[in-house]
Amino acid sequence: MRIELRDPRLDAAIARFEGWWATLSQRERVLLTVLGLLIAGAALVYGVIKPLQAARAEARADIRTYETLSARIRAVGKLQPQTAQRRTGSPVEIVQAAAQAQALSVAVEPQGGGVRAVVSEGDYAKVVGWLADLSRSSTLAVTSARIVRRPNAGMVEAQVSFAP
Repeated sequence: MRIELRDPRLDAAIARFEGWWATLSQRERVLLTVLGLLIAGAALVYGVIKPLQAARAEARADIRTYETLSARIRAVGKLQPQTAQRRTGSPVEIVQAAAQAQALSVAVEPQGGGVRAVVSEGDYAKVVGWLADLSRSSTLAVTSARIVRRPNAGMVEAQVSFAP
């Protein structure tokens, strides 16, 4: 069983074209055929080939960029965290040395088995850096911390307790 769907309007348009084509001379048919081929060629070049070439060039540039980045990453080698030099001494000395490294003014006093440090007014970034430095460079652990914002922008007051 074969079903053919034919549109009568399409059949009429084809018949009109064939009638018009038959009225043309041989020379006109050749000229129109050449013109049609030129238009089809231009559409192929500028509609398909040029966009593909541009996409290919962009992809190659991206590949070169990522290969360069990959080579740079391989040249660096394995990234390993730097191990900070361990601080030695009593807990009070360790806390004070870390505070001096961050240019913080800290009041340190022994408390039970650990140490209590008070920063009356310090830059927040320096206080956090001080705590991070202590966690990297010593066995002291923060047991409690109270950090309160001061009226001056970026300044805090901190009370921190450490235990070995």
